[in-house]
Amino acid sequence: MNRLDGKVALISGAARGIGGETARLMVEAGATVAIGDVLGERGRETAGALGDAALYVHLDVTREDDWTAAVAAAVGRFGKLDILVNNAGVMTEVPLLALGLAEWKETIDTNLTGCFLCSQAVAGHMIGRKAGAIINIASQLAYRGGAGLTHYSAAKAGILGFTRSVAKEVATRGIRVNAICPGWVDTPILDPLPPMVRMLAERQTPMGRLGDPKEIAAVALFLASDEASFVTGQWISPNGGLLTV
Repeated sequence: MNRLDGKVALISGAARGIGGETARLMVEAGATVAIGDVLGERGRETAGALGDAALYVHLDVTREDDWTAAVAAAVGRFGKLDILVNNAGVMTEVPLLALGLAEWKETIDTNLTGCFLCSQAVAGHMIGRKAGAIINIASQLAYRGGAGLTHYSAAKAGILGFTRSVAKEVATRGIRVNAICPGWVDTPILDPLPPMVRMLAERQTPMGRLGDPKEIAAVALFLASDEASFVTGQWISPNGGLLTV
């Protein structure tokens, strides 16, 4: 028996990177998956590669209507919703004194407000079924911080507080809420950053390399499975040893 047999997941930012690998791994573990993303062509390719076990839904995580439609599409196609992975995010490197309000708001809206909207969108369904697992993708920068990444670090730190608060609120209703705080991972979110950032990330990681999206997806799989049935309000940080530095 596979670890996620019969379970249905909705994953944001799932066209590629950590979200895409999480979708693939969950399908391999027996789940059916709704792949949410604003990258339509890439999202449809990812869903198509997973066959009938996957559905692509257009999803701008900052739009409440998009979340309502995504949940409705997932439930309409697969009959229920057991797992939510809030993965979509944006990252830019901007010094504090050069950081404009528009860029601050875009980062907060996508990374933190999107987390609120997705959790609210699925909570009613999960509470009604008295079952569910919500997994929020935060970052090691939530607790370490990063020069030039004030807006991103603030949003990800907010996710940790949000995760623990919601976990307490729904703990008696059969819903578990946890966060993953990855270290530096080799995904497209790093592409806009200067090459020096990637080099420094490798140097400051004791393992001497960036993480692979598959390694983060494996943690999400654990948190989504019944193996984590007594785990809620926690964060797990696969980071290659960054916490030892």
